[in-house]
Amino acid sequence: MVKGTLGKIYHKGEVIIRQGESGDCMYVIQGGQVEVVQEMDGEEIKLAELNEGDFFGDMAIFEREVRSATVRSLGDSSVLTVDKKNFLRRIQEDPSLAFRLVQSMSGRIRKMSETVTGLRISQPPWNRE
Repeated sequence: MVKGTLGKIYHKGEVIIRQGESGDCMYVIQGGQVEVVQEMDGEEIKLAELNEGDFFGDMAIFEREVRSATVRSLGDSSVLTVDKKNFLRRIQEDPSLAFRLVQSMSGRIRKMSETVTGLRISQPPWNRE
């Protein structure tokens, strides 16, 4: 990992956060692209690709749970770390930031809900719980 001007530069394949680790900050992609993967039953499932301006790890700002997924760089990516104190300060400076964060989280929840519904529909009735 090489320090960038504002954030840090992560190289291709480098892990930024790892599923199962505790976290207390979120990240904003300043440049480049990352992938979000989740390990299930020993297999990696790609959940998303995120680009400049996107953020991840935001749940750690609101709750002290372990990371739900691993995020790795897909090339050279500049990523800014934002801790809870700085996040709250930025929201005081720009309250619309909170709205944008909730809007983005809502979109993720909606997408996840649609995925779960699609999985349930695609299972045969005798295989549903």
